[in-house]
Amino acid sequence: MESIGNPGLYLAFFAMVAVMLIIDFLGFKNKEDQPVKIRSAAYWSIAWVSVSILFAGALWLYLQQTAGVALANQKTMEYFAGYLLEKSLAIDNVFVWLMIFAAFAIPPALQRKILLYGVLGAIVLRTLFIFIGAWFVQEFSWVLYIFGAFLVYTGFKFLKGHEDNPNIEDMAILQWLRKHMRITPQLDGHKFFVRQNGVLWATPLFLVLILVEGSDVIFAVDSIPAIFAVTSDPFIVLTANLMAILGLRAMFFLLAGAASKMHYLPYGLGIILLFIGFKMLMLDVFHMPIWISLSFIVIVLAITAWLSIRHNKQQEQL
Repeated sequence: MESIGNPGLYLAFFAMVAVMLIIDFLGFKNKEDQPVKIRSAAYWSIAWVSVSILFAGALWLYLQQTAGVALANQKTMEYFAGYLLEKSLAIDNVFVWLMIFAAFAIPPALQRKILLYGVLGAIVLRTLFIFIGAWFVQEFSWVLYIFGAFLVYTGFKFLKGHEDNPNIEDMAILQWLRKHMRITPQLDGHKFFVRQNGVLWATPLFLVLILVEGSDVIFAVDSIPAIFAVTSDPFIVLTANLMAILGLRAMFFLLAGAASKMHYLPYGLGIILLFIGFKMLMLDVFHMPIWISLSFIVIVLAITAWLSIRHNKQQEQL
């Protein structure tokens, strides 16, 4: 499989990710037990998006000098298409986290702690899944058709809409954990485990951590095949994916108050996944230029945002 990635590029990228994580964890702080302010979350979200754009610029300059303008333009557009796709799919993941935190009544300070571990876990798991996926695509090219069919199926599921009042207790992983672990009925501060009468018990906070990590695994099953439809270059897949994940904590607190207002987001994501799925299924018939994919994603997201804003204004007038 052709890739612009080399040991030096991968090393530089992971070093940059490490620095960004340190900045995120040390800089994104608030007073204990106080919610993150929307303004602070917005500033941090803008900062992470800006870093992602700067990374694209640096990548373009590197490729322009080492491989020519044509390849630099191609890979940069692939990166932006993958980044937008992963960022938009991550929004749906944020809504699931909101539901989990609400079900267990997790206070703001503990939400920050859970999301810290959640982002770290997502980076490790996504990196592992991407390299496994790249190996499958290289060794078994027919797996792309499976990815395409799965994305079409997932797209139709999004278009059908989400369940209005999903029940956390119905999740299979939660039922399994409750049957096989000793779990305290209440939270115990920041602790994941406590000892009672010499016996180790898990707290509900540990259950929330498992559910958050598990939800990212589930969403990775959708997002990673989707980005392989945009580009088969493992380096672009990895960088677009991880850059979308970085700053996810800030995006969570930014969207926490707007979750109910993004009415048409699932439908927009469904249309995008259908488009990408059919594109993947038609690989041997028609090769779609990357600028078409990028333009389609941008247009659908813009229309989705406009329709959601319009819907909210109409609801306020009723």
